[in-house]
Amino acid sequence: MERAFNILFRVSSLLNWIAAVALTFMMLLTVADVFMRAGGSPFIGTYEIVNILMGLVIGFGIPKVSLDRGHVSMEFLQQALSKKNRAILNTFTRILCIVLFVLIGYNLIGAGREFRLSGEVSPTMQLPFFPIAYGVGICCFIECLVFLFDIAKIWKAQNE
Repeated sequence: MERAFNILFRVSSLLNWIAAVALTFMMLLTVADVFMRAGGSPFIGTYEIVNILMGLVIGFGIPKVSLDRGHVSMEFLQQALSKKNRAILNTFTRILCIVLFVLIGYNLIGAGREFRLSGEVSPTMQLPFFPIAYGVGICCFIECLVFLFDIAKIWKAQNE
């Protein structure tokens, strides 16, 4: 299990690195576009590129944030519970999240397939949408693995 967790950690870190590069590029493009716009000749397609990059930033960053437990949690509610009840509550919420992310991932893969088959692209730059939908959908399934490992860690700590 430790080896599988290390692989998941590396994949999540790689996806997070891609998200960080996309965020940096998005920031630089936006700043450059503001200066170019002030000069009277803005970049064509900035809005489309920023929207596509935002999908990468959000989708590709989710697994690593979950591994690092960087999301907001309501610990004050859990403090009133016993250790076992806390483990049950955490397991239940992770199972709900798995169901949610399976549904989101499945729908994104389906949307990506529709985008690919219809040839849908962005209006100005003609950038295809399907790679982003596929990529974020796959990240949702990776997020499900993160939740499964989280459940395993919860019960491992409970039994120690």
